[in-house]
Amino acid sequence: MDGFMNWFFAFMTSLLEALWKGVTGVFSAVSFLFNFPLISDQLARYKNEFDLLGWILCVLTIILTYGILVAIIFLITIVIRKYIRFRRTIVGNEDLLEEIADLHRDVVRLTAEKERIVAMKIDPTGMTYNQLKDMFEEQRPKDEIPAETPAVTENKNEAAAQVVGTMEDKRFFRLCAVDDKYTYYVAPDYDRTMSLSEICDDIRNFACTRSKLYYEIKTIRLMIAGLASTKLILLQGISGTGKTSLPYMLGKYFQTDATIASVQPSWRDRTELFGYFNEFTKKFNETEVLKRIYEASYNDDINVIILDEMNIARVEYYFAEMLSILEMPDAEEWKIELVPSSWPSDPAHLIDGKLQIPQNVWYIGTANNDDSTFAVSDKVYDRALVINLDSKGIPFEAPETKAKFISYSYVEELYEKAMQDNPVSDKMLENVGKLDLYVIEKFRVAFGNRIMKQLKIFVPVYVACGGTEIEGIDYILATKVFRKFEGLNLSLIRDEIRGLILFMDSLFGKGEMKESIAYLQRLQKMMY
Repeated sequence: MDGFMNWFFAFMTSLLEALWKGVTGVFSAVSFLFNFPLISDQLARYKNEFDLLGWILCVLTIILTYGILVAIIFLITIVIRKYIRFRRTIVGNEDLLEEIADLHRDVVRLTAEKERIVAMKIDPTGMTYNQLKDMFEEQRPKDEIPAETPAVTENKNEAAAQVVGTMEDKRFFRLCAVDDKYTYYVAPDYDRTMSLSEICDDIRNFACTRSKLYYEIKTIRLMIAGLASTKLILLQGISGTGKTSLPYMLGKYFQTDATIASVQPSWRDRTELFGYFNEFTKKFNETEVLKRIYEASYNDDINVIILDEMNIARVEYYFAEMLSILEMPDAEEWKIELVPSSWPSDPAHLIDGKLQIPQNVWYIGTANNDDSTFAVSDKVYDRALVINLDSKGIPFEAPETKAKFISYSYVEELYEKAMQDNPVSDKMLENVGKLDLYVIEKFRVAFGNRIMKQLKIFVPVYVACGGTEIEGIDYILATKVFRKFEGLNLSLIRDEIRGLILFMDSLFGKGEMKESIAYLQRLQKMMY
């Protein structure tokens, strides 16, 4: 053991001496480099022996030595600075990631809080079981309320808590709220006694007595008859003529308040109407339009959706999918895909992420014709029925009129009955065919199958609403066919328009096509 200790002492002594010599050697080298008096003494001692080459090599030696020293110091400084910067970056990134994590937790917490508040505001499941039961029992006749079993009484609060808890897992809060709302829904006692003409008169009188809105009876007839041939009505004209008030009042009359979607200039696609799925929150941002369409699948009401200032954005952009869907002959194909897949907690009427568009929804758009709006394209005009409101209504006296509960299915029955009782006469169809050939020959404009289909539906219903056959045909031709003349070179068709008016007089009777003739005469005035 003594031998090992002697060796260990000798080894450690040598190691420490070597380290000390290394440290002192570095300091000695550095101190020598900056010991200018010593360097000057050495140079003075040997300078007498220098020749010219010796002096040159001496100067080069000093320059290279100090140059290398400066380069080493510079590189060490750069390395240290880069290391410090690198460490700061790492620390900064770590702090940033920690802040992001904190923000993410705050967002999740706030989102959950917002969803809880929204669920309480729009979802009846935010109530207790007793509140839900009392609310629904008020809507049901006493003899239809099932007796509550002891088992239900014992577990009712637990069931309500489970329903509220599951709302956190639902991505369609508003649509699921509709499901819950209609759990105990009882349809109202619909009026099934009125005819179409009586409904038109009633709506006009209701608007007068309840809202001091004065519409011509022809406007109401056009509205009701137009909705038989298409789900989309376009009310256009100058401001202040009651374009938005008409469909709003229509919702009040049927006791199903209209849903108003105020179109914005930034609307580009269908997400503005229906909403979109938020990948971050895993929730679907539902709109009032989507909720109203979904709710319509539960009831037999007449549901009105108003697209206010419809042409302040391009209709063929944000409403393109609906324009195509509403043209499909099979109503079973009226579907839009909201999400690509289904969740177990999705709304009951959302099958495989697709929503069935119900028939009992009417879409009514308003359009102003000024510099702030876009021109409505032919695609929209062909699919919609256009009603021009260019003047204020004249006040009139009307009897006090109450709102009515009228079901959509009953109105459809009235439409079907009107088409059976008032089909377009063969003579009129023959005259329309002759007019079609004349317009094709003179103006290169054709009626098209869609227009003829709408005419055969619109005219019989318009007659049932209290109008005449010739008025219905006249209106369809003026708004669907002759409107296309605006795209032609008016200066080249001036003489042909005069001939067209004379030809219509010979087919339908002099001055009978009042709407069409007035429109063509306005075109003639635009030529001069």
